[in-house]
Amino acid sequence: MVRVRFAPSPTGPLHIGGVRTALFNYLFARHNGGTMVLRIEDTDSKRFVPGAEDYIIEALRWLGIEIDEGIGSDNQPYGPYRQSERRDIYREYVQQLIEQGAAYYAFDTVEELEQARQEMPNFSYDASTRSKMRNSLSLPSEEVTRLLESGEEYVVRFKVDPDREVEVDDLIRGKVVISSTQLDDKVLYKSADDLPTYHLANIVDDHLMQITHVIRGEEWLPSAPLHVLLYEAFGWKDSMPQFAHLSLLLKPQGSGKLSKRDGDKLGFPVFPLEWRNPEDGSISMGYREQGYLPEAVSNFLALLGWNPGTDQELFADPQEPISSELISAFSLDRCSKSGARFDFEKAKWFNHQYIQLIPVERLITYIRPSLTEHGVNPTDEHLRDVLLTIRDKAQLLPDLLPEVLYFFVAPTEYDAKGVKKHWKAETPSYLQQMITLLEELPCEASLDTIEQALYDKINGDELPMGKVMNGIRMALVGAPRGARIHEIIYLLGIPESIRRMQHAIDEIKL
Repeated sequence: MVRVRFAPSPTGPLHIGGVRTALFNYLFARHNGGTMVLRIEDTDSKRFVPGAEDYIIEALRWLGIEIDEGIGSDNQPYGPYRQSERRDIYREYVQQLIEQGAAYYAFDTVEELEQARQEMPNFSYDASTRSKMRNSLSLPSEEVTRLLESGEEYVVRFKVDPDREVEVDDLIRGKVVISSTQLDDKVLYKSADDLPTYHLANIVDDHLMQITHVIRGEEWLPSAPLHVLLYEAFGWKDSMPQFAHLSLLLKPQGSGKLSKRDGDKLGFPVFPLEWRNPEDGSISMGYREQGYLPEAVSNFLALLGWNPGTDQELFADPQEPISSELISAFSLDRCSKSGARFDFEKAKWFNHQYIQLIPVERLITYIRPSLTEHGVNPTDEHLRDVLLTIRDKAQLLPDLLPEVLYFFVAPTEYDAKGVKKHWKAETPSYLQQMITLLEELPCEASLDTIEQALYDKINGDELPMGKVMNGIRMALVGAPRGARIHEIIYLLGIPESIRRMQHAIDEIKL
């Protein structure tokens, strides 16, 4: 049984790179009929941010990434799933490593470590320097006992033996080999807050929770050899999960990893939901609040660092936020080793496509509150017809409102630039002829009938098509935009269209 875990830290909002990691874990689990576990890595107590955990849960729910076990689920057979609540478990395994000589106590103060960095170029706490530091390998056993009994603060470090090749079999990158000499003696536990570090906590939790695959970002690849050594030290190598390190999300421009600063500079979100900083109240943009559909965001992210092996880009299912077709197509062997450039314009393209694809009833639920704020309360049937007509003009959900509103609220003012460009001295005469034409049509005239009558009149009388249509548009919409003219007339109704044309003739003066 495949078991994967997403284990974010509650140190702030969930970055879009973290969202992609969660998505790839979810796709892999669902593709293989496995389990998606959510665990919270809150061992760094100094960086904990109130509200961050709730934000993570809400973001995953919005995106349709379902949690089968752990935080946010009633299914918790290996709980607790917050690492801060597993102190007793970690102490046991820290002690095991110390007793078997795989780890040791280190009593060096912050000042002593800083002094070592100044005195030794490229200082690393490892086999070549540990004898010069204050730890249980360099101090007499009596001194170590005294320090421990007196309550002296310490950390526990993993003892890495040098001159050994460590192999990591990565499902995306293949075999990665690194010399243990390049690894330092990482801190596994800190007595100051009675918590383990990432390295120990994740190894213990992944083992106890029977995680079979660890799918995480490329930034964690350097720690993989250390994790292999830890699995060996515990005697768990045979049950070690398979690693898969995803490529980086790169800046839209230039080089380097995508950051919040890139989003702020170029005007796009790097968080799934809007985030209000509890410290200073500052607000960061979110894809949901900007008007993106969760299906579009998931589809867009899935293709950053993975491809289906075909030209297919859209994996849409009107019944599911993450389509079964995408789940079926996903596999780690089609994940790229190289970084994926973040194209926020492509994200808009995906959203535009999904606005066309989702059931129009969902668009009604999105836009109705905004219409209510403008005092407009159309029937669902009428609103449905309008949305089906104009939704191809929207990239983001907020784009729908101005395209819908003029169908229910007649213009009282007219766009100045539009008037200057499209309202000429002869425009009132053209509109009067169109009014006469519409008055001759039955009020229940069909869409096709209205279209044909307009074109027959304009072509038959050899009127300038562009000038006539632009004049009608200014009268009906109040600006040079909107749906096709015959569609607007049909949805407004012939009497209302005539009224708006006459009003424009009376009001617009050159």
